[in-house]
Order: sequence, then structure tokens, then C-alpha cells
Amino acid sequence: MSSVILDRQSKMSTTDLKARLKGLSLADGTFNTDQITEFIDLMQVYEGAMYEISTKLEILDGEFQVRFSHNPIHHMERRLKSVNSIIGKLERKGLPVAVNSIKDNLFDVAGIRVICNYRDDVYSVSNYLSAQSDIQVLRVKDYIKNPKQNGYRSLHVIYAVPVFLSSGAHYTPVEVQFRTIAMDYWASLEHALRYKTDLPDAKLSEHSQTLLDCARSLQNIEVQMQNIHRDINGAPQVEETPKTTN
Repeated sequence: MSSVILDRQSKMSTTDLKARLKGLSLADGTFNTDQITEFIDLMQVYEGAMYEISTKLEILDGEFQVRFSHNPIHHMERRLKSVNSIIGKLERKGLPVAVNSIKDNLFDVAGIRVICNYRDDVYSVSNYLSAQSDIQVLRVKDYIKNPKQNGYRSLHVIYAVPVFLSSGAHYTPVEVQFRTIAMDYWASLEHALRYKTDLPDAKLSEHSQTLLDCARSLQNIEVQMQNIHRDINGAPQVEETPKTTN
């Protein structure tokens, strides 16, 4: 069984994007026609990069099934940042709202979440992808080996992949978050709690502590299940975090 890909929004519509850009009011005015064209062209490149990476991941998942009778990827989710989200992030960083500013400062415009079955799968898939000759590894943050204080665990890797246009190859960043089913289940609930603004502070603190305890319990359970999986399956056992490309 191959992995399922879930797109958080439909394929980018240039008509809709153009309409949204025309309707935006910025601190220094509005987008002119050339800026709108540049922005749309850039978003098409990000979308192409996102599909390039997800295709590579699908191929790796299929190879694992053939070689090891095991699909490491349970499912994937793809998304492009919305126009409002991109502009909001630039403004929070005090950066100009311009195409070059996006290129130089934002590395998560295109994003893929890869939900794996086991922790070994997280490291196997991320390392095999990192080793491909046309891939560059720009940044790695391993929150599995070094969880955040709130208990969050995930492996974040920013890859650069070539998107081939009439003007040549454009290496474009895509943020890929690798996590297990249990890590994703936990993160979804923690995210919902973080943005639940009408909860009393005491209740918020109580739930946050409970989630931290749950994160530790889930980690222990995952280790036990991983050990059982290793005994009954011949898939690679990898614990090494991907390295950035020199």
C-alpha cells in the first residue's frame, strides 16, 4: 500500500491568487502589476518544488515496500503558505514585502509533513532523501532527540530542490517535517490547545502539564513498539540525523 498525500488546499489558482494580491492593502501601498506577476511566478516555483520533493518521497516509500515489504510513510500533507501568512511573517520580521525578501528570508513557503510509522522510518526516509545527488540540505532541527520544553517532537529539514524552468534550474527550499503517527497525534492536540484562547489560565496550565506527561509516555511506548517492529521486520535501523550539505 502506497502512502496517501493530503493537500491542505487545492492546486494553486493563478486567477484567485492575482485577485487576492490586488485586494491587499500594504503599509507602503498596493501591489503593482509587475509585482503581482513576480509573486505568482515565485509561488509557482515553490509549488513545483513541493511536488518534486513529494514525488521523491513517494518513490522512496515504494522502494521500501519492494525491498522490505514495509511502507515507512503512513501519509503526507502538503501546503503552500497563504498570501496573508507570507506577508504577515515578513512584517513581523520587519522585512520589506517583496519577492526578493521572500526568497532571501522565508524557507517554509512550501511545506510537507511526512507522517511515518516508526522512529526508524523517520531517520531512514530523511537520510535517503538527503543523500540524493540533486538535493541540498540547508537546515536541520532534530526535535526528536532534543524535544522542545513543551514536549514537541519532530524532525525538521529544509531541503533545496531544483525546479527546471525555461530559464534553467532554480534551487528552491521546501520545509519537510518528519514525525511518527504518535508525534503527529500529540502535536495536533497541543496546537489546538495553544490557540484555544478562551480557556482559563489554570486550565490551560493543567492541560499543558498533562500533554507534557503524555509526550513522555508516548515516547516510551514508541520505543517499545519500535523494538518489536525491529524484531519482525528487516527494514533499515537508522538513528542518525541528516547533515546539512557543505
